[in-house]
Amino acid sequence: MAERPHFFQRLAAKATPSREEVLESRWLKPFGTRIRRSDLWRFTRRSVPAGVFAGLFIGIFLMVPGLQIVGAALLCVPVRGNIPIAAAMTFLSNPATTPFFLIAAIALGNKLGFHADLAAFERLYSSGADFSAWGRWLLSDAAPSLVSGLFLIALASAFVGYGVSIVVWRWWVHRKWRRRTRPELFSHPTQTQG
Repeated sequence: MAERPHFFQRLAAKATPSREEVLESRWLKPFGTRIRRSDLWRFTRRSVPAGVFAGLFIGIFLMVPGLQIVGAALLCVPVRGNIPIAAAMTFLSNPATTPFFLIAAIALGNKLGFHADLAAFERLYSSGADFSAWGRWLLSDAAPSLVSGLFLIALASAFVGYGVSIVVWRWWVHRKWRRRTRPELFSHPTQTQG
């Protein structure tokens, strides 16, 4: 009897784009042979944490939907990360979390000595300002604050995600080996031996 996929496997299957969808991106076609390498699509103890790192860093720092997956896939090439995991991690920054990341980035950038008017950001966001109004605000002294804050938050999140993914990977492998060597610990009590 085939084993039912675990919760995380089902979640990853829903959240990540397929290999074909990623490779068909017009932005990634110029990198075809490098992106198609099979080691970038395997789930290994080294590629998964590297994919988590790439996805979290690009997903938080770039903040441009659509380009996040492309950027994460391209960053996976030099760090040898898992592209599906990186693509899934970019979804941490989404319309619900973006305002929090931006406000935190501006506050952090301001603490570093830059100056961005947080009240102006909140007014623009709540009024649904157009692209030109956002551009004028960014061209003020807000851009250095926002970029430096986003960079630091993205870097810190990526390192934390990298560490957590190593711990989760080790736990998962240990559990898998334990299940293989001592199946009686994982059998359901109502099952009868035949």
